[in-house]
Amino acid sequence: GALLALNKPAGLPVLGHPGDLSLDALLLALRRRLGLPAELHVVKAPAREYSGLVLLSSCYHTTKKLQQFFTDARWRGHYPATYRAITVGVPAEVEGEISTGLSWQQQGDRATVVPVPAPGRRSLARKDVKSTLTRYRVLSAAGGCALLQLQPRTAFPEQLQVHLTLLLCPALGDHRHSSRVGRVLGVPFLLSPDSAPACTQVLDEELLSRLGLSPRQLHHLPLHIHLQELVLP
Repeated sequence: GALLALNKPAGLPVLGHPGDLSLDALLLALRRRLGLPAELHVVKAPAREYSGLVLLSSCYHTTKKLQQFFTDARWRGHYPATYRAITVGVPAEVEGEISTGLSWQQQGDRATVVPVPAPGRRSLARKDVKSTLTRYRVLSAAGGCALLQLQPRTAFPEQLQVHLTLLLCPALGDHRHSSRVGRVLGVPFLLSPDSAPACTQVLDEELLSRLGLSPRQLHHLPLHIHLQELVLP
């Protein structure tokens, strides 16, 4: 019918500046290639850094109906989106929930998302901080890494990356938040955002060897978070 699903690579933004490569800039060419009579709209798509499912629609009313469905589903306590992630480290518990406040914090000339463990009512009411929740389950683990299923109940930029660092298991390829997880004698611990500026993820030699990467190639490693499944009404 009106719906079209694609698999987006990591690093491709949904929207971009004029002349930049983006999903939005490709929609006209895609419409022509498929011979569709109507304009395509983005119903749901993962963030720039993520890979995975992109849901498009050639019907404006279908687009609005589905977007409202995703919003209402989260309000009712459902989990309409399921992600998969590869993490550096294995969570202590096989499954559970990560719940924290998140807010934007200015660090130098760059804004970053930071956890706020116990947000006050005023900051929540002013929307300076948003309460966030992600349900996780370990699907498999090997060699100090894990494959996780992630189901966010809320939507906030970089929510999944921050929640994984709170588990002390940052996503593979997370060059923004992984520096907050330090190690002493192999035991991970959490560093404050102020003391751990963003940098290329540090991996041990054994993992680098298994990935077939040199330390110089590490900054090209994409974020391993993938939007795998969307529930439709």
